[in-house]
Amino acid sequence: MTTEAREKRIGIFDSGIGGLTVLRELYRQLPNESILYFADTARLPYGTRTNPEISWFVDEIVEWLVRSEVKMVLMACNTSSALALEQVKSKFDLPILGLIVPGANAAVKQGKRVGVIATPATAASNAYRRAILQADASVQVWQISCPYFVPLIEQNQLDDPYTYQIAQEYLMPLIQQQIDTLVYGCTHYPYLESILRSLLPMSVSFVDPAVSLVKAAARELEMMNLQNYKRAKPTQFVVTASPEKFAELSRKWLGYTPIVTTPKIKKVTDILS
Repeated sequence: MTTEAREKRIGIFDSGIGGLTVLRELYRQLPNESILYFADTARLPYGTRTNPEISWFVDEIVEWLVRSEVKMVLMACNTSSALALEQVKSKFDLPILGLIVPGANAAVKQGKRVGVIATPATAASNAYRRAILQADASVQVWQISCPYFVPLIEQNQLDDPYTYQIAQEYLMPLIQQQIDTLVYGCTHYPYLESILRSLLPMSVSFVDPAVSLVKAAARELEMMNLQNYKRAKPTQFVVTASPEKFAELSRKWLGYTPIVTTPKIKKVTDILS
């Protein structure tokens, strides 16, 4: 593989700041790789969108990333991974990886009573249940739809007592089922870890699919001889709305204030044209 191909960026996308949990894993596991981060902030949250809308959004975004000449796409959004991964893999000729299967495989290594917290669309898709049972049919799985988590995180309300109250309400059925493992079925949810750990027994294991996704990406890059051995270029951040807000929210999780750009648009439907 040519040096030019190796030095191309990995494209990752999410509806907002949730994908930064995947970006942090890329920084940790693949520090030489250059990244293009795309956040569809004009249309978040994805978790309450219809399946056709999500498929349309994902198709647009991956097409934009391909035009930007990335060498690989990581879907840093569980909802997109659940509903549109196979669709875009069949359409575009580059490696495209999602979160569901890596997360499910990690979960069955941790326990036998698995709880999955996810957006409404991801929970309704049953993608995690199917993937977990395919990995180990003896595992019991409970999925909880958590519609308020992403808006609360994107509005920077982690310290609001209401967020704790909502988390308590969502987790109660899983506590009653005595789960031994909790899967973050949305890349935003690791930001709630301190709250979630305070509500669940200490014996419960937490699974962040971002960790396993990046491990899978590393294996794919090695298999295709696409690893970059040179120093990584600064991460590019592109959002579809409110670059200032995204930069401010991101600073807390990245440890630096990113330079964020947005495409020039006439209307939301022209975002990726």
